[in-house]
Amino acid sequence: MREVYFDNSATTRVFDSVRDVMVQALTSDYGNTASRHRKGVEAEQYVRSAREAVAKSLRVKEKEILFTSGGTESNNMALIGTALARRRLGNHLITTCIEHASVYNPMVFLEEQGFRVTYLPVDKNGIVSLDALREALCDETILVSVMYVNNEMGAVEPVEEIASIVHERNPEIYFHVDAIQAYGKYVIRPKKTGIDMLSVSGHKIHGPKGVGFLYVDERVKIRPIIYGGGQQKGMRSGTENVPGCAGLGAAVEEIYRDHEAKIDHLYALKERMVEGLLRLDGVTVLGLTGRDSAPQIVAAGFEGVRAEVLLHALEDKGIYVSSGSACSSNHPGISGTLRGIGLKESLLDSVLRFSFGVYNTEDEVDYCLDALRELLPVLRRYRRA
Repeated sequence: MREVYFDNSATTRVFDSVRDVMVQALTSDYGNTASRHRKGVEAEQYVRSAREAVAKSLRVKEKEILFTSGGTESNNMALIGTALARRRLGNHLITTCIEHASVYNPMVFLEEQGFRVTYLPVDKNGIVSLDALREALCDETILVSVMYVNNEMGAVEPVEEIASIVHERNPEIYFHVDAIQAYGKYVIRPKKTGIDMLSVSGHKIHGPKGVGFLYVDERVKIRPIIYGGGQQKGMRSGTENVPGCAGLGAAVEEIYRDHEAKIDHLYALKERMVEGLLRLDGVTVLGLTGRDSAPQIVAAGFEGVRAEVLLHALEDKGIYVSSGSACSSNHPGISGTLRGIGLKESLLDSVLRFSFGVYNTEDEVDYCLDALRELLPVLRRYRRA
C-alpha cells in the first residue's frame, strides 16, 4: 500500500547524513566525552562540531548553546531555571493561551510555587494580542514566553515586536521563545530579534529524537534543573548524548543548505493542499494560509466528521496525519489552541493537521485530496445514521 506521511510536525524521517554520522558515533567513535583518552576526544569532537553548527545557524556564541534531551526539557529549563534564579526580582510570568504542553505545564508548576502567570489571548488566526501584552507587563514581570510557530495551526507570532515591547518596558525581563516548529523553517537571529532564550528539538528538522538544544544569551541568569557530574559547565549534568548531538549537528547543516528552495517547496505543497481543501464541501481551513503563516502546517475542520474517525480512514489508505486536538495545550482532550481562536463548537472535534516535510511531493497532496473527496460523503452519511 502507498504511504504518504503528512505528520512531520510530530516527527520527521532523518536525513541520510544524520543516519550515517549517528551510526559512526554509535559503532566506531563510541567514547564518553568525559574520558581523557583518545576515544573521549573523538566523542567530544562530535559534540563540539554540533555546537559549532547550531551556533553558526543562529549567529550566536558556542558557549550559549546547551544540548538537552529535546524541546520539552529545553522549555522546562528555560522557564523553571530562570524563574527560580530571578525570584527575588519578581514573581510575574507571561505566556499565551495556545502554548504547547511543555510550556503550559511548567507554568502551572510555577504557579504552584507561588508565581503569578498571565495567559495572553489570541485572535481568530492564533496571533497573540500585543495590546494585552502591554497591559500585562508590570514591575513584577521577570519572564515572557511566546511560541514562534503554533504547532496545531501554523500561526506565526510577531516575536520581534514582542521582544521590542518587552525590552522597552524593562530590558531586564527575559524573553523566551519556543521555536520547536520554527527552527529550520525560518532563519532566526536571536541577538538581532531580541530573543534571550530559544528552544529547539532535533526530530522536527529531520534529526534524531531525544536531543535538542536551548540557546541562552550569555547575560541570562539561569539555574540548572538537572544536577550531577557537572557536564556542560554544570548547566546540564549527564553524559552527553554523542550520537544524538552528532545527528542534530548534521540535521542543522542539511536543513539550512539550499534553505530557500526547501521552504519554497513546503509553501508550494501548502498552497496546493489549501486550494484543494477549499474545493471540498463542509471544510474550513484554519487561520492564515499564505506566506504570513508557517510553511509546513495546514489545519482544517471537517464539518460532520470526527477527527479521529477521519484520521483512521485516511490511515487505511496509507495517509498519516494528526488530530488538531491531539497536542492539548491546557486540558486533556481539549485543544487550548482551538478554544483560544474561538473555533465553533461543531468543529472542535473535527480538526486534522497536515504537516509537510522536505520529502513530500505534490503528487502525495493530490492523492490525499482524492482520498478526502471519496471519504467525506461516506463518513458524513454514517454519522447522520
